[in-house]
Amino acid sequence: MLQGVAVAQDPFPGGSVIAAVERLQPGEFLWVPEIAPEGPLLLIVSIARQRAVLYRNGVPIAVTTVSTGRDGHRTPTGVFTILQKQERHFSSIYDNAPMPFMQRLTWAGVALHGGQLPGYRASHGCIRLPHPFARLLFGVTTLGMTVIVSDAPALPRLAPTRDPLPVADPALAGAEWRPELAPDGPLTVVVSAADRRMVVLRNGREIGSAPVGLDRPQQGTRAYVLKADDGKRVWMNIPLPGEEKLPRETIDWSHFRVDPGFRTVLAQAAGPGTTVVVTSDSLIAGAPPVDLLDAAPR
Repeated sequence: MLQGVAVAQDPFPGGSVIAAVERLQPGEFLWVPEIAPEGPLLLIVSIARQRAVLYRNGVPIAVTTVSTGRDGHRTPTGVFTILQKQERHFSSIYDNAPMPFMQRLTWAGVALHGGQLPGYRASHGCIRLPHPFARLLFGVTTLGMTVIVSDAPALPRLAPTRDPLPVADPALAGAEWRPELAPDGPLTVVVSAADRRMVVLRNGREIGSAPVGLDRPQQGTRAYVLKADDGKRVWMNIPLPGEEKLPRETIDWSHFRVDPGFRTVLAQAAGPGTTVVVTSDSLIAGAPPVDLLDAAPR
């Protein structure tokens, strides 16, 4: 499932994609696109952390180490869009240096591309990525995709485009539900055991959230997808890194306590392809993860 020789091979149940930020060594990355197979993409690069996180439909699906601009060649911060893509590209400024899987962010020469990652800021201003990750990223992005480069060390646990939600609906026991913010598109539900909260994202926008109770402890992260099987809708688990040999299982919703009204509107919105991520981690940006990945990356 995971591609590339520099992938971190920690068993995934010990944490989340964001939890992997602390464990990756230079040149390593984690790539789990099955968590959110569809939806708008957003890449956030943290210069302070020398990490980047790729979000799809508002959910982190990949994290990688990076190397940004060294002193005198600082990588600019801000909100950028991908202006140009070239699989084979060579620098017109620095001795024809190779810049494989180049994705241009500025016409002044700043781009995402594969390169060497020594574990510190070492580039002339570009954002170097592990070569296998650069190839994978190149394969899923499109021109115009948003890339945020920030000095802030904190990386968001979710990155939806959120319009202000109204005051919680008393009829839904404190839940919020505004499907009109994104009338169609892929649906992803994220359940945080740490926050005791469920967040619903559609087409990258938060359309609802609700308090949730769990009858049993949640360890690590599990992901599920809704499939149609002989006319019936079945939730099946998505094998994550370290789980490839585990038996297929379905999600048991009886362990989750959610307002019945919210459960009803959510069930009506869900369809084949909807994904659910259940994590012990918090969704609050900057919050410490409940469980870190325990094993050392390969």
